[in-house]
Amino acid sequence: MPAAQERIASPKDGEYGAPYARYVARVPAGDIVATLREQLAETIGMLRDLDPSRTTSGYAPGKWSIRDIVLHMADTERVMGYRALCIARGEKTPLPGFDENAYTPMADANSRSLESLLEELAVARAATVALFDGLPGEAWGRQGTASGMAVTVRGLAWIIAGHERHHVAVIRERYLKS
Repeated sequence: MPAAQERIASPKDGEYGAPYARYVARVPAGDIVATLREQLAETIGMLRDLDPSRTTSGYAPGKWSIRDIVLHMADTERVMGYRALCIARGEKTPLPGFDENAYTPMADANSRSLESLLEELAVARAATVALFDGLPGEAWGRQGTASGMAVTVRGLAWIIAGHERHHVAVIRERYLKS
């Protein structure tokens, strides 16, 4: 199947692990590369004009700040993009998981400006889009193992988009409603 058709076909059961189903379900049908391009612009537009004082604390004790969430999205983008690259290129070695709850405090996002975090997220997304945009059609269905679960390159693309949508919804519901 040509690459254009592969990036429009939604992933089927078995192309991602059950914990990621909630992310995949958030992504509308259509060209996933176009979705990845468009949704980040919306996310950055929503966050760019926030009062910086609203971005450094969680909505409840122990919850991440908006800055933590933005850097977490960039970290996850990189991890999932790396997985997609490895699997697209035929890697057979199982890829490790990552513990976002260990990564986030080590990142110290609140010491950085929101603008710098949004720029980092945009750069990570640009790399993701370039990777997926350049894949041959047959790469989309290639399957590997990550975090102990079978996943395809296509599944990873939808996970990336759905992960962002999940966190944007959390920000809107928990941080921006006043």
